[in-house]
Amino acid sequence: MAIQNPPVSQTKSFSTVFLIEMWERFGFYGMQVLMVTYMVKKLGFPDVDANLVWGAASALIYATPAIGGWIGDKFLGTRRTMLTGAVVLMFGYALLWIPTNSTYFLYIALGVIILGNGLFKPNAGNLVRKIYEGDEIKIDSAFTIYYMAVNVGSTISMLLTPWIRDYVGAHYSDALGWHTAFGVCSIGLILGLVNYFFMRRTLAHVGSEPDEHPPLVKNILAIIGAGILIIAASAYILQNQGVAQACVYIAGVVILGIFVHLIRSSAQGERAGLIAALVLTVQTIFFFIFYQQMSTSLNLFAQRNVDLQFSLFGWNIFTWIPEQFQSLNAIWIVILSPILVWLYNTLGKHGKDFPVAAKFALGFAAVAAGFFMYGLGATTAIAGKISSWYMVWGYGLYSLGEVLVSGLGLAMIARYVPARMGGFMMGAYYVASGVAQYMGSVVANYAAIPDNITDPLQSLTIYTSLFNKLGLVGILCTGIAVGMLPLMKKLSLNHALANVPPFPPVHNEDL
Repeated sequence: MAIQNPPVSQTKSFSTVFLIEMWERFGFYGMQVLMVTYMVKKLGFPDVDANLVWGAASALIYATPAIGGWIGDKFLGTRRTMLTGAVVLMFGYALLWIPTNSTYFLYIALGVIILGNGLFKPNAGNLVRKIYEGDEIKIDSAFTIYYMAVNVGSTISMLLTPWIRDYVGAHYSDALGWHTAFGVCSIGLILGLVNYFFMRRTLAHVGSEPDEHPPLVKNILAIIGAGILIIAASAYILQNQGVAQACVYIAGVVILGIFVHLIRSSAQGERAGLIAALVLTVQTIFFFIFYQQMSTSLNLFAQRNVDLQFSLFGWNIFTWIPEQFQSLNAIWIVILSPILVWLYNTLGKHGKDFPVAAKFALGFAAVAAGFFMYGLGATTAIAGKISSWYMVWGYGLYSLGEVLVSGLGLAMIARYVPARMGGFMMGAYYVASGVAQYMGSVVANYAAIPDNITDPLQSLTIYTSLFNKLGLVGILCTGIAVGMLPLMKKLSLNHALANVPPFPPVHNEDL
């Protein structure tokens, strides 16, 4: 797979993947930023139902990449599976483009998006790893650029699609505004696919073994059949919240049971690393509960209780649309990531870099401070609306926590898990993250606003009560993480002394 004839530079190959990934993230976040408010404002969902439907969709979006990576490696090929996923996503967003208020149509569209994401996400990242295989210095630099592209694409779409919705809605009709905004997500995937078509030669030498041979007809038919089942099952789960809850909680129990089984049955030298991975995975699950607030409770909070004008010394600088505040997360990550990379490298050169467990503790402290920021904003609120600047700093602190916690999640799998268990543990990590996001939607419903409450002063009290409680939970998580530091230090030392063959370095494409 490494032979190139004629030679193609790694940079050109990387650019091909990075551009289609950028457009894919443009489409996904352009859809995500609108989805909960679309269900509430256009389809008439109560807050509770909108949060839970999106929570179930998020859980499935995180779970399906484990299947997509397996299909790419064993049956269709990494390159082909990534391309297939992009096409499926294009059709999923195109379904949302169709002007209909049918809730079942929405569930089918989300099912198609869930399938497309599962096929695309793991294989795009795998192609980057294959391009730089064996060159760990370059792969770290490549993924740094990759993360930046992902967040640039998501920032643009999260700012653009709400504006398109409002502009088209004001000049034509509200329904056309919503569906045109979703259509832009599909157009993003079309642009990514067109770009890939012209640059496809640069990836002709990169992929998994099945990419080198024509796909078997039986494999294609089996994958199509499985894809239809996944779409149907996803649509059924999304419209039946009891089934969704059962699936999520069963998955959580199964993952915990498998962890316990692996720890009990592993060799003595492997046990310390697996226990450390379990501890950090549980902490990551708590983080994703906080993370899910961005598209649920914080999104709806911006709709009802945030002054949308950014003012400085009495001058109005600009005005945002409520959904656009979600883009602050990506903006802050672009700002903070290079700073933290520089800090890690500087401390590492002097042998003073923080252990992963300490970074988790700092991350939870930052998240806690971020949620308290919204409560602080309520103390100076005017007519039930807080200043936009509190959202900026709240998202900034939360994003710092995200980089410290979620950005290290897969890295700790690579560090502590034996190579022979690496693939399974990555899949389990993603499924656990999906479970956590559904739980985050359940938590968001503690601030669900009843239909009979329209006064911002009343809704402000409900939202800030939840955010202050999440801040307290963040402090508790920080305390637990700090209390676990001696144990984690001991486990890390025992793991290092056991000299367990490591899993290849893993990167999280979302950070």
